[in-house]
Amino acid sequence: MSTETTTATGSGAPGAAPERTNIVKVVFASLIGTAVEWYDFFLYGSAAALVFGTLFFPESEPATATLLAFGTYALGFVARPLGGVVFGHFGDKVGRKKMLVVSLFLMGVATFAIGLLPTYASIGVAAPLLLLFCRLLQGFAVGGEWGGAVLMAAEHGDDSQRGFWSSWPQAGVALGNLFATGVLWVLAAVQNEADFNAWGWRIPFLLSAILVGVGLWVRLSIEESPVFAEAKAEMETKETPHLPLVEVFRKYPREVFVAMGMRMAENISYYLFTIISISFLTIYAGTADDKSLILKALLIGSVVHFVTIPLVGALSDRVGRRPLYLAGAVGVAAWSWVFFDLIASRSEGKIILAIVVGLMLHALMYAPQAAFFSELFGTSVRYTGASVGYQLASIFAGALAPIIAIDLLGKASEGTANVDKVAIYMTIASVITIVAVLFAKETRGNSLRHDRVLND
Repeated sequence: MSTETTTATGSGAPGAAPERTNIVKVVFASLIGTAVEWYDFFLYGSAAALVFGTLFFPESEPATATLLAFGTYALGFVARPLGGVVFGHFGDKVGRKKMLVVSLFLMGVATFAIGLLPTYASIGVAAPLLLLFCRLLQGFAVGGEWGGAVLMAAEHGDDSQRGFWSSWPQAGVALGNLFATGVLWVLAAVQNEADFNAWGWRIPFLLSAILVGVGLWVRLSIEESPVFAEAKAEMETKETPHLPLVEVFRKYPREVFVAMGMRMAENISYYLFTIISISFLTIYAGTADDKSLILKALLIGSVVHFVTIPLVGALSDRVGRRPLYLAGAVGVAAWSWVFFDLIASRSEGKIILAIVVGLMLHALMYAPQAAFFSELFGTSVRYTGASVGYQLASIFAGALAPIIAIDLLGKASEGTANVDKVAIYMTIASVITIVAVLFAKETRGNSLRHDRVLND
């Protein structure tokens, strides 16, 4: 295994055409599987904003019930670092592919089970407890998903196009949200409020079984990462035991904290522009009876987000990861100051504008993130390092974002929403991310065949 390299090492060897065919297949498998997993994960967040407060916490005031629903939502994020550690450990020891299959299966079981859960009216306090258990299982599964999916794409592709290819699993996240929002929008459009609350909300969760089946079939057909296979062969020649988590914090502590800081603005802004916007419009802006308006805007925003991510990923291969990331962090901070005013206008055009622009700014960070984080860590600990940095930050960012935002907005019964406080919160997160990016080195074009652990 060569020492760490900072020059581009392309794969332009004989057989380039078969490699291109292979990377397309691998990227498609990562995209579909990630879309399915995040469909399941985001579906919970949307349902928490729309119905879970009423169905599982019916004795509370609307904003408080939504806050409690987001509490169970947040605990899914708490389980994500554990999933990242467990899946990362085995992903760095036995392979990326096997862990991706397991994570997708677990997510499917948890999401399908949510669709079958009895509500508070049927079994009382046991209902939210069962909901919480399913959410924790979702969080554990998705904690192992991201790292494996982006590494399969990053490690199969060549160095000069890694930003583009590894951005497709990121686009899978947008596609998953598109699926979740689309199904909810259709149901909200064809059902009345009573039917949707009674049984309609269950349909998207039960439909996940079909999507999971497709995702598993595709993922079982791909090959293991060649970069990992090389590193695994070298690890087997070492006499010392391979402990990825210990080795990450021993050899890559700076990179873990840089990754965590870079996640703050990206993760918080995403939930601000998606999940929190649903609650704001339905609870604070006086349109609780018209859920289809915000869902339509989110549907359009998700389409634009899905298209934008690979374009920005390709751009990062030309101009670098850092400039785009910095532009995104500054952009989401500035946009947060006008976002809620546009949502509160109740104008369809302004609401769509608010969400579309917000998600395009988010894409400036999210698209290059997969390549950026992959390039920070050596091969033998890359799954663990990228997952830990990514998932640990989610506890402080995405997990708390809905709770903090709803609390900052205040009670709906008071008749006002403190949107400036939420904008300040977003700005602080952006400052943290900007500092982290400034501490990070530009990694565009670096070879992934490097490893501080193996080079001891």
